[in-house]
Order: sequence, then structure tokens, then C-alpha cells
Amino acid sequence: MPLLTATSLKKSFGAEDLFTDISFSLPHRARIALVGPNGIGKTTLLRILLKQEEASGGSVHYARNIRIGYLPQEATFETDNDLWGECMLVFADLHSRQAELTDLEHAISSGKADPDDLERYGRLQQLFDHLGGYNYENQIKQTLTGLGFSHQDYHRPLKHLSGGQRTRALLARLLLSNPDLLLLDEPTNHLDIAAVEWLEGFMRDWDGAVLFVSHDRYFIDQVANTIYEMSPDLEIFRGNYSAYLVQREERYRRLKLEYEAQQEFVAKEEEYIRRNMAGQNTRQAQGRLKRLERLVAESTLSRPRKKRALKFGIQSGDRSGNLVLRTYGLQVGYADEKEPLFTAPDLVFKRLECAAVIGPNGAGKTTFLKTILQKIPPFKGEVDLGAALTIGYFAQAHEGLNPNHTLLEEIDSVAPSMLPGEIRDYLAKFLFTGEDYQKPVSLLSGGERGRLALAKLALENYNLLLLDEPTNHLDLPSQEVLQNVLSEYRGTILLVSHDRYLIDALATQIWEVLPEEKTLRQFFGTFSEYRAELTAETVVTAPQKKEAAHTAAETRKGLSPWKRQQLIQKVEERIAGIESQMALVSGKLANPPSDPAAVQHLGSEYVRLEKDHAELMDEWSLLMEE
Repeated sequence: MPLLTATSLKKSFGAEDLFTDISFSLPHRARIALVGPNGIGKTTLLRILLKQEEASGGSVHYARNIRIGYLPQEATFETDNDLWGECMLVFADLHSRQAELTDLEHAISSGKADPDDLERYGRLQQLFDHLGGYNYENQIKQTLTGLGFSHQDYHRPLKHLSGGQRTRALLARLLLSNPDLLLLDEPTNHLDIAAVEWLEGFMRDWDGAVLFVSHDRYFIDQVANTIYEMSPDLEIFRGNYSAYLVQREERYRRLKLEYEAQQEFVAKEEEYIRRNMAGQNTRQAQGRLKRLERLVAESTLSRPRKKRALKFGIQSGDRSGNLVLRTYGLQVGYADEKEPLFTAPDLVFKRLECAAVIGPNGAGKTTFLKTILQKIPPFKGEVDLGAALTIGYFAQAHEGLNPNHTLLEEIDSVAPSMLPGEIRDYLAKFLFTGEDYQKPVSLLSGGERGRLALAKLALENYNLLLLDEPTNHLDLPSQEVLQNVLSEYRGTILLVSHDRYLIDALATQIWEVLPEEKTLRQFFGTFSEYRAELTAETVVTAPQKKEAAHTAAETRKGLSPWKRQQLIQKVEERIAGIESQMALVSGKLANPPSDPAAVQHLGSEYVRLEKDHAELMDEWSLLMEE
């Protein structure tokens, strides 16, 4: 039996239909991504399934005793709990059982227990173990660490957390509560790449079902096995995002061919009827006319249309010099701070390359771009820009937009030669239609601001683009168009982004900022090649290692022998994995590449693997001694 079945759902606001006749069912272990343009009603549909909004028509039937967890785009908490206390609420029953076991243990150790207490203690301990009682605190720590919280965050009151942190806290509580069905609205919005990858792994192994709205194409690719596209009708595609793209195009071509074949048949029939209606074959013509009228009345075929999407290109202008950027002993940061945010190796960036700058929020990626733009002086070192560069900058906060301007005035500020009618036509390519051109910039949504910033960028012929989170707030169709535009761009791109799908499509180099090590790691190759080089153990940051060590120490306390043996086995498996990686890197160093930077990267990689191997061996030795 499905967990949930929706039948002919409809939602209207006055005379305006948001969507009509939406039907589907969610099976156990469903992994379904709900996609579609902004404003199509995805969030509204989730709220209807949760009974937080009423449908204008249709019905929803639920499996008996179903437990549903919901993550909205912005989380609110009406509580004085800290982060740890909020997560502990999920395990309140286990916590009370643990307290009861502790009381019995004290009674037994003091000699005050009777035989009934001993028997009761045995039953309680067995049930407590079966329910995960010896592991739930570790489970909380793993979940919080995976979602990017440090040990220092555990006892911070929720009301003191930022909006993004509160959303992550709610997601942690939802994952720990283990519902039958999760409804997630943009779950990756406030997560960096490491946290998103952890969530992907969690979702792959989780036994529950999930229906999620997301604009993160890579996340959809890794998690979803079915795509629901709202357009506003609901179309179902089997497979992940990559499969959906192929099926969507095939479906469009098939419908187009069927429609064209039908139109060709109708034209031939109309021609026959026109020629024979007044001739010898009048009765045949009249019969064909009736059949044709019935066919047209009953036909469900209509001209297939591609969804509305951005339509623009970016010209690269005059050719720049071959050397676009070079740094010497560069440290990125602010002069009034005691230490730099990070130190970069001496970078050499050439024409037509695309470097993707990745790293956690707050690591200094935007500061790095502003240093290159010479808006902020280097903390130390030098940045040399190449010859004949014209630089276009797309700012994450869109601070280049004047909030007091209308859209028409904003375009006019960079293209004064365009007539008002031409500006309106140009804005339509960026999905601004009707009277939108009169709207003040201050009233635009995040996605609209992003599209307007792209519209301004595309009016200038830059040969170097510095793009800071260009896909933020863009819906999937707009992301796809932007990716195609940048793929065809004949200039150089320096890209800061969490959009791994975009990075993987464009980047020829990966520059990862490692804030705990205060360094920037350079990798020559695509994002997929970079991820293939690193495993979970090799990319764990210093606080995560510290947290893992703390967690391991806490976990070892009071472990039964068989559980300790399981832990030893896991450490041994990790050691074997590190050793195989060391062998792989060692083999590459035996036949080194011609690029000195690549050789240096391999050497650094081997040193890091050796360090991780030594730490794991220390942990294994400690476990064996205990």
C-alpha cells in the first residue's frame, strides 16, 4: 500500500488556477524530486499534503499511522532549547529508559537490589540496546557533524542561530526522528558541498521515503529515482536528473512528431473534402468531413511547447592575453585582522580556462574574488592581471543593482542607446514580461534579481567573467540555459559556486578553500575527477577530525566486547582504504606527469594520506589496548 495517494488535486486563488488535476502516489522508499519553474506551486503542493493548506479540489489519502516530517525553506523554533537539547527531544523515551537503568545499576552495585530488580534490569538493558540506546548520542553527533555543526555549536540556543543554521537544526531533528515520509523544500539551500554530500549518502541508505523540492541538479542526480515535473500538469519521469533531461527531450520530439503527423492527416482530409464536396464523391466527402470533425473534437493532441526559459548569450569581446591571472605569495584577508583567511599557492590562470572556487560558507571565496578585482588589497603577496582584460563581475548579493531604479532604468544605465521598446523586448528574454519593466528593483525576488544581473552582464562584451554564485535562486530551466550560455562563452571564467552540476560541466580547474588549514588547494581537472581523487577520509576538515576523535572517545566508554570488536573492524577497513589510496598515488608518482604543479599536488596528497594513516593506526592501537 502506498504511503500517500493524491487524487485530482487542484489549487486556485480566486479565478486563477495554480494547478489542476494532479494525481500521484508515493510508495515506500520513494526518492522523488519535485521540479518546475518558480511560482508553479511546488511549495503549495507540499503544504496541501501536510494539511497546512486546503486544496480547492481533489483528495489525499494516507497510510494508517503514517509519520511525516517536513522541512520548510525557512525554519522557525518557538523554544528555549539549545541545539543538543532539541535533538535529544527525539530520543526522550530512550533518555528516560537510560535514567531508569542508571538507577538500577546504582542499586545493584550498592547491594540493595532484589532478584526482581536484577531480572528487570536484564529486560530493560536488552530492550534499550535493541532500540539503539547505546548509540543515540553518537547518532546525534554524527548527524550534526554531517550537517556542518561543530562541537561548540551543541549548546548554543536555537534562537541565537542564524536562519540557515536553524533550518539545518530542523533538518537534523527530522533525520534523527526517522519518519516514514520526509517532505523537504529546498533542503540543500543552507548547506555547503561537504554537508550536501553527507546528506546524499544519508538519503541513499535511509529506509524511509522522501519527496523533495530542489534546484540542486547534482543533488537530484545523486538522490532521486523519479522526477515529478509540474508544468502546471504533473509529468512523471523515471530515473535521476540526467535521465529526466534525456526523457524530457525524447518526449517533446515524440509529441511533436505525433502532432505534425496529425496535422498532415487533417490537411490531406480537408483537401480531399474541398475537392470532392461538390463533385461525384460528395457522399464520401461528407462522410470524411463528419469523421474529421469527430477526430478534431476528440483529439487530445495539441502543439507541444517548450517551457518558457531564458534566451540570451554572452559575447566575449576582444581577445585577452594568454596569461589572465598570476599570484605571488598571495594571502587573502583583511588588513585589520591578525591573520589571513587563507594562503594560496602561486596560481597561473590562462585564457579560455574555467576555475571553480569551492569551499564552505564564510571561508573567504567572495573576499578572494574581490581581491582579484582589486576592491580589497591582498593581506600579503601580489595579484597580477593579464593584458587586454575586460572584466565582468556577477556579485552574489547583486550589490551592482540600484534598488531605487526600475528594471527599465537599470538596463538603460548600461545601455543608454537602447529605446524603451527595445529594453522591454530585451527584458522579455530574461522572463520579465508585461508591466515588469516598471517594477522597482527593491521589490524583486532573489531569482528576479539574479536574472536582472545576468541581463546587465550580457550587455557588455567581457573577456573575463568573475561569477559569484550565479545560479542562486534560479529555477532549473534557468540554470540549464545559463550553463549552456557559459559553455558556449569564448572567454575565461572564474566561478565561485556550490552548484556541482555547473562546476562539473564547466571547470577545468578546482580551487578549494580549506579554512581550517588556511590554504587553497589547486587541482587540475574536472570536479568529477577531483572527487574521484578524494575519499571521505582525505577531505575531512580539522574540526571534523577533532569531532570524530571526541565522538570515538565517548563511544568507547562502556562498550560491550562485541561492539568494541565492531568498532575495531571499521577502523581496520578505513586503514585498508587509506593504504589502497597511498598505493594509487605512489604509482602515479613512480611515473610522474609532465606538469610540475600536478607532481606537487600528488606529493602533498601522499603526505596527507600518510598523516591520516598514522592517526588511524593510533586509534586502532588504542582500541586494541582497551
